[in-house]
Amino acid sequence: MTDPLLALRPWEAPEVASWGRLAAHAVDRRAGALSLDGDWRFRLLPVPDAPVGGAWSSAYVPGAWTMQSAGAGDLPQYTNVRMPFPDVPPGSPAANPTGVYERELDIPADWSGRRIVLQVGAAESVLLVHVDGRPVGISKDSHLAAEFDLTNVVRAGERSVLRLTVVKWSDASHIEDQDHWWHAGITRSVLLYATDPLHLADVTVRAGYDGGLRVDCRVRDARGALPSGWYVSADLAGQLLSQDAEFDRLNAEDERVSDFLGEARIQATVPEVRTWNAETPELYDLTVRLHHPDGTAADTSRHRIGFRDVEIAGRDLLVNGERVFIRGVNRHDFHPLTGRTVTSDDMRADLVLLKRFGFNAIRTSHYPCDPALYDLADELGFYVVDEADIESHDHAHEIADDPRYLNAFVDRVSRMVLRDKNHPSVIVWSLGNESDYGANHDAAAGWVRRHDPTRPIQYEGAAKLDWAATDDASDIACPMYAPIEDCVAHALSGRQTRPLIQCEYSHAMGNSNGTLADHWAAIESTPGLQGGFIWEFWDHGILQRVSDGRPAGRAGAGLYDNGVTAPGHRWAYGGDFGETIHDGAFVADGVVFPDRTPKPALYEHREIAAPVRIECYRHEGIVLGNHQHFRGLDWLSGTWELSLADGRTLTAPAELPHLRPGETAAVPLPFAVPCDGGETWLTLRVTTAEDLPWAPRGTEVCVPQVRLRGPSVSWNVPVEGAVRVDDEGLLLHPLLTAGPTLSLWRAPTDNDELGGTAPRWRTWGLDALVRKAVSVRRDDGRVTVDAEYAGTVGVVRHRQVLTPVEGGILIAEEAELPEEFDDVARVGSVFETVGGLDLLEWFGRGPWESYPDRSAGAPVGHHALPVDELFTPYLRPQESGGRHGVRRFTLSAPDATGLEVELDEPRQISVTRFRAEDLTAATHHDQLAPRPGCVVHVDAAHRGLGTASCGPDTSASYLVSPGVHRWSWTLRVH
Repeated sequence: MTDPLLALRPWEAPEVASWGRLAAHAVDRRAGALSLDGDWRFRLLPVPDAPVGGAWSSAYVPGAWTMQSAGAGDLPQYTNVRMPFPDVPPGSPAANPTGVYERELDIPADWSGRRIVLQVGAAESVLLVHVDGRPVGISKDSHLAAEFDLTNVVRAGERSVLRLTVVKWSDASHIEDQDHWWHAGITRSVLLYATDPLHLADVTVRAGYDGGLRVDCRVRDARGALPSGWYVSADLAGQLLSQDAEFDRLNAEDERVSDFLGEARIQATVPEVRTWNAETPELYDLTVRLHHPDGTAADTSRHRIGFRDVEIAGRDLLVNGERVFIRGVNRHDFHPLTGRTVTSDDMRADLVLLKRFGFNAIRTSHYPCDPALYDLADELGFYVVDEADIESHDHAHEIADDPRYLNAFVDRVSRMVLRDKNHPSVIVWSLGNESDYGANHDAAAGWVRRHDPTRPIQYEGAAKLDWAATDDASDIACPMYAPIEDCVAHALSGRQTRPLIQCEYSHAMGNSNGTLADHWAAIESTPGLQGGFIWEFWDHGILQRVSDGRPAGRAGAGLYDNGVTAPGHRWAYGGDFGETIHDGAFVADGVVFPDRTPKPALYEHREIAAPVRIECYRHEGIVLGNHQHFRGLDWLSGTWELSLADGRTLTAPAELPHLRPGETAAVPLPFAVPCDGGETWLTLRVTTAEDLPWAPRGTEVCVPQVRLRGPSVSWNVPVEGAVRVDDEGLLLHPLLTAGPTLSLWRAPTDNDELGGTAPRWRTWGLDALVRKAVSVRRDDGRVTVDAEYAGTVGVVRHRQVLTPVEGGILIAEEAELPEEFDDVARVGSVFETVGGLDLLEWFGRGPWESYPDRSAGAPVGHHALPVDELFTPYLRPQESGGRHGVRRFTLSAPDATGLEVELDEPRQISVTRFRAEDLTAATHHDQLAPRPGCVVHVDAAHRGLGTASCGPDTSASYLVSPGVHRWSWTLRVH
C-alpha cells in the first residue's frame, strides 16, 4: 500500500509548507508535558521512498544524525553560498538521505477526553508524521516547532507507535542555504502534551512603556463549538485583571464572533511601571486563564513580560523614547559536539559571555533560534533582531519572485512572529538573509505590518541598492560590511531617511576585527549611525577524531579547553569530512572558539562598549563619563592603577561619581605622579559591585586608561668590546640559535588570503626572500652589515649596525623597500632563542594579543605570560600572538636568567614557538610541532588586520608602505 504522505513527494513541492500542522502560537510551557527525548529506533535510508527494512540502530533525540554513529553514511558538510548539490530550485538530489525515527507512545490514562498534541521542536528539512502507520501531518522549516493534533489517532491508557520521517534535501533546502554546516535530523526536543478541549489557542501581549497592557486571547474548542459563558482572566504580579467587556460588546456588534471562534481581550494600566530595556531588564509574571462557564479553569498560559516601546523617529531607532546604540553580534545555534542542538545552559553561557564583553544585541542568524534563547534575552537584557528561516543565497534572484515559494516565505515569517511576539527582547523582525528582494518579501512584510505594528521590519536585500529609500520592505537601512566611510558619508549627505544599523560588519574570521575601534569612533560621533552586528559569535569547528575523520559526538565532552583540542582530535571545518563541495575555514569566523573561549577581539569590543570612560586628562584631574542609555554607575565599582615604566604599579580604591546616562564629571587624580619613573599610565579597573544574573561581584567590565606622562629619553652608551658575527654577518650570541634577520612575511591571516594581499605577497616572493650578504665591516667593535633580500620582483636593501653598549648590544636597522612593495605584512627583525626561556614579561599593551588596528582593548602596563600561552590557536594556523606598543620585554628561564630587549619606541612584537613558514604550511594545529626555543619578531611596522575575508580591509593608516624604515633595539643578558 502506498503511503499517502510519500505519494505527495512533499520534498519537491515548494507550494506545500505543511499539511495537518496546527497553527503557530506564542510559546507556552505546558504543565504535565511528556518529554520524548532520548534514544529512538533509527534507520537511515538512501532515499525517502526506500523500504524501511533490516535492523534498526539507535539515534538520540534531539540531535543531528550527521553527528551520531547512526548517521555513519551521512556526515556534516559546510558551504557558504553554493548549494551542496547541483539541482536547481525546487529540485533535490536523487541521493537523498532520509532518517526514520520510531518509538512507542504510552498515553496516560488520565488524558481521557483531553486534546492531545505532539510537538516536534525542529526537524531538518521535511518532517512526515505517522502514528500506528496512519498519516498525521507534514511540516517544513528546519528551525521552528511543528505541532500536530493526535486526539483522533491515539487513545488514553493505550500504547501507540510514533514514526517521524525526516527527509534531508528538499525544495526547502534552497531557502535554508545559510552560512553554516548542513546537518539533518530532529535537532530540538520532542514532547507530548494535553489540554482541555476548550483551550487558549494563542495569547498576544502588548505592554507599553507607559504601563499600558493589552492581552488578546484566541480561544478554540476541539469539540467544534465554543460553549456560551466562557471567559478569561489574568493575574499580573498578584493583581487580578478581568476581561474587557467593551471589546466583547464591539465584537458582538460587528459579528466577529461565532460558535467556533473565540476572541477576548484584557486591558489594564500598571501604575509606576518598571520598564524593560537591555540595561535594566525588568520583567513581570503574567498568568492568563480561560474559564468554563462554571468558573473552573479550562486552560492556563504563563508569560514573563516586559513593558517597553520600540519606534523609529526619523533616522533613529528608539527604545522607550531613547536612541540606543546597537552593539550586536550574529549568533547561530551551535555546539561542537552536537551540531545544532543546544541546551538552555548552553544558551545562557553564550549570553552571559556576550554580556560580560559589552554586547547588548543579537541577530538570530539566519533563522529563529531555540525558544529558550528569547527567555534568556528577556531576563539578561538583549535587544533581538529575530530573523526568519529564509536564505536562498545560491538561487536568490530566481526565488525572490517565484510564486511557488510565496507560501513558504509568508509561512516562515508569520510563524516566527506568532511564536516570539510576546518577548520584550525582540525589537525588530527580519525577513531573512541574502535572498535578493522580490514580491515574496513584500507579501511577508505586509503580513507582519498588519499583525504587529509595534515593531519595525528589516531586510538587507530590500535596502541594498538605496539606503535612503522609503518604499521597500525594510524600515532600517541594514547593509553588510559597508565601509565606515560610506556610512558616514550617507549620514552626512542629507539623504538619510531611516536608521543605519549594519546587519553584518567586522567579519571575525581568524585573526581579525581590525579597525573596530575606528568604526565605533565614527558611529558614536555621527548622528544617524546606530551600530551593527559583528559577524559572528562562533567559530563553527566540529570536534573531530583524527583517527577516523568522524565527529567526536557526545563522547567528545572534556576533550577541549581554551580553544585547544586533546591529542588525536582537532577542530574540523569545511572539507574535513571528505566532501568535495565545501567552503573551507569560512565557517570559522566567530569572536569565540568552538568551546566558547574568547578570542582577543572580544576584549577590543569590551573596551569600545565601556559603560564608564575616561574622557580626558586635565592638569590635576580627569573627566569620567557615563556612556549608558538608562542607568547610573551605582552597579559598578573601581580601582585605580598607576603604571610607571620603571616597573612600579601603584593601586588605590576608586569612588565612582553619581552620573546619569550621558553625564560627565571631573574627579581628582588619585595619585601624585612621581617625578621619576618615566612614562606613566593611569588605569581605572571597573568591576561589578554586586552579584548580577550575568556576572558575580568583582567581574571586570572595562579598563579605561589615559597616559599622564610620555616616555623619557634613554641613552645607550657605547663601551669597548666586540660584537661577534659569522661569515654571513649574522649575530652570534649565547642565547640565540639564529641571529636577527630582516622579516617582511607573516603567516597569512584569513583576511590576508581571502582579501587578496597574501597572493600578491607570494607573487613578489616575500615568502621566500633570498638573503645575500653584501659586506661586513668592523670598526672599533662596531659591526655594520649590508645585505640585500631578493624576491621574485624587487630587492630590499637592509643595513644592520651592531654596537656594544653597557650590558649588551645596540642593533640599529634600516630597510629600504622598493616601490613595488607597496603593501607588505611587516618590516622588522626575527631571531630565535635557545630553549628554556619560557616566560615573557613586557611593558606595553596586553595581556592579550593586540595589533596596530586592534589594540584599544589591551591596556598599557606590566604583563607576564608563559610563552606557550602567547599564541592564539585560530582554527586555521596563521599569524597570531602579537603584542602591540611594547616598550621592552624579557624572556627568562625558571632561574630568572635570560635576555632583555629594549625598543627605541613602542613596537609590535611576537614571541611564539613557530616560524612563519611553520604556520603558513599547516592547515590544522595537529600538524604543528612547537620548536624548543622562541621565535621572536621585533617589527618597525606591522600591517593592520582589517576584515577583508568578508568586508573592508584595514584603513590606509595601518598599511606598511615602501621607502625607508628605521628601528633600533638593545639586546641584553638578563
